[in-house]
Amino acid sequence: MSSESTEVWTGWYRDRRGAEAIVITADGRRIATRVRGVEYAGARLDALRAAEENGGLPPAGCVMEWDLPLPVHTDDGTQQATLSCLLALGEALSDGSPDRVDLQLTLHWCGAAYESGLAGGDFGQALDRIRRQLPPGSRLGRTVLEGAGATTA
Repeated sequence: MSSESTEVWTGWYRDRRGAEAIVITADGRRIATRVRGVEYAGARLDALRAAEENGGLPPAGCVMEWDLPLPVHTDDGTQQATLSCLLALGEALSDGSPDRVDLQLTLHWCGAAYESGLAGGDFGQALDRIRRQLPPGSRLGRTVLEGAGATTA
């Protein structure tokens, strides 16, 4: 993903007040989403914050989930896979930050599911856990969520 392109994924936001559809964008420098009229943006998933006029706080006490298409290259060619992302943000501490940030990624490819397990909020670390499980000669085919702190996939 070049810095000029913007990737867009749809997903869900859930908290005690209910669920709503969200759109997540990543442009290589920042990731952003809007929840109940408030935009959250940051350089990485674990750095999302509302604008100062909306309190400047990160989201807390919620779950965000989305899927994104991801090609996987093998010696036999390229196949499409889906990366399912689940970001759980714990309850707000006294400073407004969540008491925990848990990210779980699952790559669905060729009838198998490759899971990262919980990886704090580090997208790159979670993706690396999946990479290590792939069969020899397989590699993820593009940069994923560069704005979320991940590097070339």
